[in-house]
Amino acid sequence: MESWDPVFLDGLAQQGFQVTVFDYSGLGRSTGEKSYNPGVLAKDTIELITALGLGKVALGGWSIGGVAAQIVLAQAPQLVSHLVLIATTPPGKLAKMGEPLFYELAKRENDFEDFVSLFFEPDSASSRAAAERSWARLASNREDASPAVPHEWAGAQLGDGPKNPVFPVDAVLHVLKTTDIPVLHLGADHDIAFPVENWYALSDQLPTLHIVTFPSSGHGPQLQYPRTAAKHIAAFVDASND
Repeated sequence: MESWDPVFLDGLAQQGFQVTVFDYSGLGRSTGEKSYNPGVLAKDTIELITALGLGKVALGGWSIGGVAAQIVLAQAPQLVSHLVLIATTPPGKLAKMGEPLFYELAKRENDFEDFVSLFFEPDSASSRAAAERSWARLASNREDASPAVPHEWAGAQLGDGPKNPVFPVDAVLHVLKTTDIPVLHLGADHDIAFPVENWYALSDQLPTLHIVTFPSSGHGPQLQYPRTAAKHIAAFVDASND
């Protein structure tokens, strides 16, 4: 849970959202067997929403969590009022693959420079400055933090390099093409994991898709632009409720 920037979460709360974050089974403080299988993560999500009696939710997911959120939409659309995807990949064949650097960095314990390379734009002074602020905010959360995901295990789950497709589930792509549930993707202009260009390539096929792309940013646009990202999400939800 501590991967979420507190300013981003606070921003969502200030926009009127009741924010619920959780660790998937076996990760952080959650018990059970850990997995990065998106189907397992989606099952966790469905069970949590149901157990808490949340009803229909604006469901968000970042990175692999965004893949899981798409599966939730496909399997339990009655639980989803809006789908908010952050720096994730769509199903099916990709127009642009991720970069090997992401898989290299995922296999080791990350220092600040790795954090910049993963989630920001190393060549941008403003992005680096935002990375310093976000790094400090996340560090302030670590005193009573959930256990970190073991990097050796996470790297092994992700594999040795980019895949195409990353998410080979045609049934989920069909749902995205036919759903009437609003979908928002918040992405970056240089995401080394899941390039935003893959959403552009599908934009004329997904009738409810909204795309917001942040400049000079990487795989963590909500880390670099926490308040702006929260405002985009609120505007998206408010507008689609009209």
